[in-house]
Amino acid sequence: MTFQTFVRQNARWLIGGMGLTFFASFGQTFFIAMFASQYRTEFDLSHGAFGSVYMVGTLASAITLVFIGKVVDFYAVRQVATLVIFGLALACVAMAMVSSVAGLVFALYLLRLAGQGMMSHTAMTAMGRWFEAERGRAVAVTSSGHQLGEAIFPFIVVTLLVSVEWRFIWWGCALALLFVALPLIRTCFVQDRTPSGTGTRVLESGRQWTRREVVADPWFWLTTGGVLAPGFIGTSVWFHQVHLLEIKHWDASVLVLGFTLMSITSVATSLLAGQMVDRFSAYRLLPLILVPLGLGCLLLGFAQPAYLLIVFMLLIGVCYGVYSAVFGSVWSEVYGTRHLGSIRSVVFAGMVLSSAIGPGITGWLIDTGVGFEQQLKVMGLLCLVGVAMLVPVSKQLHLHVVANAR
Repeated sequence: MTFQTFVRQNARWLIGGMGLTFFASFGQTFFIAMFASQYRTEFDLSHGAFGSVYMVGTLASAITLVFIGKVVDFYAVRQVATLVIFGLALACVAMAMVSSVAGLVFALYLLRLAGQGMMSHTAMTAMGRWFEAERGRAVAVTSSGHQLGEAIFPFIVVTLLVSVEWRFIWWGCALALLFVALPLIRTCFVQDRTPSGTGTRVLESGRQWTRREVVADPWFWLTTGGVLAPGFIGTSVWFHQVHLLEIKHWDASVLVLGFTLMSITSVATSLLAGQMVDRFSAYRLLPLILVPLGLGCLLLGFAQPAYLLIVFMLLIGVCYGVYSAVFGSVWSEVYGTRHLGSIRSVVFAGMVLSSAIGPGITGWLIDTGVGFEQQLKVMGLLCLVGVAMLVPVSKQLHLHVVANAR
């Protein structure tokens, strides 16, 4: 089946998945961090203090996600998505009305839980369960909603902040969720898709791991540790984007352009990686995730000319493209689909946890005098070490798949 035919035959579900990941942007770090100066000024917070506030809210959302993420295994995707969209709209209203640091923590908790957590988790779990032979392509198309949001929203927010009070932007986000996202998703997901393989219906076959079995598997944790690096590093960079521009003496327009180019690169790479996943499997591509990320961090750590930020964003785009295709497919490949929502809730909680720790640690280090550029160099070196670690992990996951099929 050609890619065009695949998209045409499954447009409803793919558009719905993209819609979820696109509007999940309101709970993503890159979006929240664009208001960092306003939050720090409004509540008199240092880099480290704001990072700690962000970390507390995000940690709480990660813990909650472990317990509620499994609802996707028991309720229709349409029902779960509806509740999550309402939850994210409520989070946007809370952010628009926040008046204290405690209120900021609560608003961030809701944003991270509903946006980065449940919106993305619901979309990716649905794609992993609904698609079999074309899972990689389905995940790649759905994840492109993230990149589309990264391309569009920075330009919109930067433009609006010139003339609009920041709280009004959050009110606008809530309205967009209720009057655009909600009807779109409910229309697209009016019916679940029946998984299909090479012309015949594919039922659950082979070993179907439970969450208890998965968390007892040491290779699961090694895999998770490897794929959490993009969340930790990406969140840290986007969270401190204003600080990075200040210490590098770069104009904000370079960052906006970088987001756009990163998104285009990420989508193109994701679509290619999705087809490679369908052909070779996701676990074989695992070691490739951290190569461009490591090189990008080293480059940004040493960079002085502003155009090198563009190169960094392109490398991050390649990383995110491979990451989204692999991250969305590997769990169902290795552990089955019957308990996929429950299993992925642990992974997504880990992802949210890493995105919580990143801004907290890096903000504290900035306050104590450890420059962000030096931190980036260390991150780059750790990524290259991670590449070496993921090679044997990939081989072991292959043995898991072979054993599961017996």
